Amino acid sequence: MTESNTMDNTFSDHVAAELPYLRRYARALTGSQGRGDKYAVATLDVILRDRSTVEEAPTIKEGLFRCFHAIWVTSGRQLSIEDEVDGLVRKAQDHLAALTTNAREVLLLKTIEGFTREEIGRIIEADDTEVSQLLDIAIAEIAASSSGAVMIIEDEPIIAADLEDIVTDLGHRVTGVARTRTEAVALGKADKPSLILADIQLADNSSGIDAVNDLLEGLDVPVVFITAFPERLLTGDRPEPAFLISKPFKVDQVRSAVSQALFFSTTETLHNS
Repeated sequence: MTESNTMDNTFSDHVAAELPYLRRYARALTGSQGRGDKYAVATLDVILRDRSTVEEAPTIKEGLFRCFHAIWVTSGRQLSIEDEVDGLVRKAQDHLAALTTNAREVLLLKTIEGFTREEIGRIIEADDTEVSQLLDIAIAEIAASSSGAVMIIEDEPIIAADLEDIVTDLGHRVTGVARTRTEAVALGKADKPSLILADIQLADNSSGIDAVNDLLEGLDVPVVFITAFPERLLTGDRPEPAFLISKPFKVDQVRSAVSQALFFSTTETLHNS
């Protein structure tokens, strides 16, 4: 293998390693796995033709997101959806169109993807003051537009208590905490939630994914997965959640995901393969 081929393979490997996070971001930004993946594919197509934007960035991840945003902006931040799509997805896109330009992007980049304000500025081509203002605007707009009842599926008592505190501090009501799939289904029937926060691995070795699928047979509510095993959901082999947070989580990550999930009232059901 030539040195050139080795460098090409190394670059491709680094991009591939960051791609699941770009797809996660794109899904949360557009409110749809399908639309998000279209933007991710378009980003890869551009990089295949000219990878200088990614190579010149301080990190591969930052360059990848900057390339994505160049496409996102030049496409007019397309939020329109097919005529046959309605319900939660259409409501989500209507809400998206009402938000201040770049505010949602900044919030997601900061709280979900973990970029610094300086990195965000380079990604969206804005100065630090503008990034700070957009972050404040996003938090205020979303917090003012969402409230509801939140169900927590989590088998670790300390983590569950932390999540309860975060949720109640945001002004939402916690319907209860379920430690197993059976408890989750029973709780969901007893007190219908507006949002579900779910771990994957539960106390009796049952699956939080199965619990969510059971619940979504009778509910149409958004879901935020908070898990130490994000790779189980970032496979690309089946529909994936728009909101996925890795453990150990940060309070800002949960606050952002909860507020946005309730605000946009959209979810994509996980189906077992």
